[in-house]
Amino acid sequence: MRWIVRLIGLVIVLVVVAVGSVFLLPEDRIAQVAVDQIRAQTGREVTLSGGTEISFYPVLGVATGPMEIGNAPWSDAGPMMRAEALKVGVDPIAMIRGDIRITGLELRSPRILLERAADGRVNWELGVEGVAPSGQEGARSAKLALYLDRALITDGVLRYADRGSGEETVMQGLSLDLRWADYEGAAEFEAGLRPAGETVAVSGRIDRFAQFINGDASALNLRVAAAGGEIGLNGQASLAPMVAGRIEGELPDTAAFMAALGRPGVSLPQGLGRRAALSGDLSLTPDDMRLSLREGSLTLDGNRLSGALDVFTAQTPPRVVGQISTGALDLSGLGGGGEAAAAGSGERAATAGWSTAPIDASALSLVNGELDLRAESVLVGGLSLNQTHIGATLDRARAVVTLREVAAYDGTLGGEVVANNRSGLSVGGDLRAQGVGLQGLLSDMAGLSRFTGAADAQVSFLGAGGSVDAIMRSLSGQGTLSTGRGTIQGIDLDKLFRAGDVSGGTTVFDSLSASFTIEDGVLRNDDLLMSLPVITARGEGRIGLGARDLDYLFTPRSGGTDGEGGVAIPVRIKGPWANPSIRPDMKVLLDENLEEEKKAAEEKARKKLNEAVEKKLGVTPEEGESVEDALKKKAEEKVKDALKGLLTK
Repeated sequence: MRWIVRLIGLVIVLVVVAVGSVFLLPEDRIAQVAVDQIRAQTGREVTLSGGTEISFYPVLGVATGPMEIGNAPWSDAGPMMRAEALKVGVDPIAMIRGDIRITGLELRSPRILLERAADGRVNWELGVEGVAPSGQEGARSAKLALYLDRALITDGVLRYADRGSGEETVMQGLSLDLRWADYEGAAEFEAGLRPAGETVAVSGRIDRFAQFINGDASALNLRVAAAGGEIGLNGQASLAPMVAGRIEGELPDTAAFMAALGRPGVSLPQGLGRRAALSGDLSLTPDDMRLSLREGSLTLDGNRLSGALDVFTAQTPPRVVGQISTGALDLSGLGGGGEAAAAGSGERAATAGWSTAPIDASALSLVNGELDLRAESVLVGGLSLNQTHIGATLDRARAVVTLREVAAYDGTLGGEVVANNRSGLSVGGDLRAQGVGLQGLLSDMAGLSRFTGAADAQVSFLGAGGSVDAIMRSLSGQGTLSTGRGTIQGIDLDKLFRAGDVSGGTTVFDSLSASFTIEDGVLRNDDLLMSLPVITARGEGRIGLGARDLDYLFTPRSGGTDGEGGVAIPVRIKGPWANPSIRPDMKVLLDENLEEEKKAAEEKARKKLNEAVEKKLGVTPEEGESVEDALKKKAEEKVKDALKGLLTK
């Protein structure tokens, strides 16, 4: 807004000088007088070409041809402004009374360049503050009355260049319609611009416009509307800049609104504001350009949050610090957003497979900051959490979520999760669980509902990829698991030992422990130990976290101690998570239970072979010599005899 006010200041100087000279100077001198006055007040070169035309009827006014206003001395980017024409109309009766009433002011097709140097200097500091409306500072003790019926800027282009960061923004379709009927009174305005093709409309009212121009605060009513929604502010503002007031906003399509503001391609996950609404007490402090929201209410899709936020807008990207509280928070959309991801939990989710839909993690680059969140419940990544207190930091597209206090599945969770999008998306974490119910946790995570019991666990993991499927197939890490009393549904080990029946049932165990490693999305374990009243069970095998399948050998043994002796019935669990086959492994069963019988049978067969060889071939192995060695020895002797006979003939 400041740069618009300064341009109007320049125009006022031009109008006053030109109109005041109408009856005193010929036309060819009016333009030069105006140029000299503007140069004296601003230190900038002003060029008018095409001559100056004065009209007396039906409107007293001045029209110029193309005009230019020079840039700051430190800039080499060309003029600060070029315009095709400037037209000004005044009220002659008001002039006779000593007032200036501008009935019409139009700046046609301006091309405006705003620059910020690497050292912070800006080219729109024109030095017109304190200049009386006549253009003659201190020319009279009383303020000269000024009225602006209507000021128009049409078909403009605004270019903003930050030489420090190298960023440049071009806004097409710049327009302004300003009505300021009383110098000490209110000004109403409507403006438009197109940062990215779609028009952004800005309208409002400033109660004391002259006071506002002088840098003092004035009551302000402002509305910004674009494709995707609108935001309104009712409060106080100044050119400092300073803002304080109540903000209300409705954004039915946040992505469209951001695209209209020049930030295309922003795709927020469901639950983080594809649709948004906000309200609260807003303030902007000029010293650090901090935008603060107090008593705030924010609706992001179906999530309703309240709390306080501070946005440090002078930093790039902006830094956000906040304390947020909410009831039920649904962040299930963070899982990737594909149809497969939305298939559900339990058996249906296990059948669907991981989502291959691309994950858009660009939102991680929009801001930096710290956030403290308290929620009554959270649904995220397929997990259902109860009372939750987490802290989150976001720094250069790397987010770290710390679980400070999380109740879930009748236990507690702790640790941290990291999402890093600095050079491709990766996720990792180091999590701990204490007293967590296995059935609910495994059902939500992997669609496995066969295990019950309270578990303590620790897992560290890392994965990378552009979809949930790619991340799961790339996982690496390690962890441990231990439980107290629990059950395995789908198999009854007692019935298996008594009758060899694997048709179903439930196994009750006293304890379970295991450790595992993860590589390329495959979890491997070789030390599962489960204790039952009269049975000890061990397990080893693989679980495909990416492929959602498993091949696991579970070997219960009865009547033995520490896994030795007794009868073992190995069970092979193999297939997809949703419907694995559970069958006795006959090969392993024979290996485990008939080892002595196998050795005896092998020894008996070896004796029979030796007897047959001795009888048929006349070869008798010496003590400690095998049949194969005896045959080889006899063959060598026959070869030697044959060679000896050949040489002696």
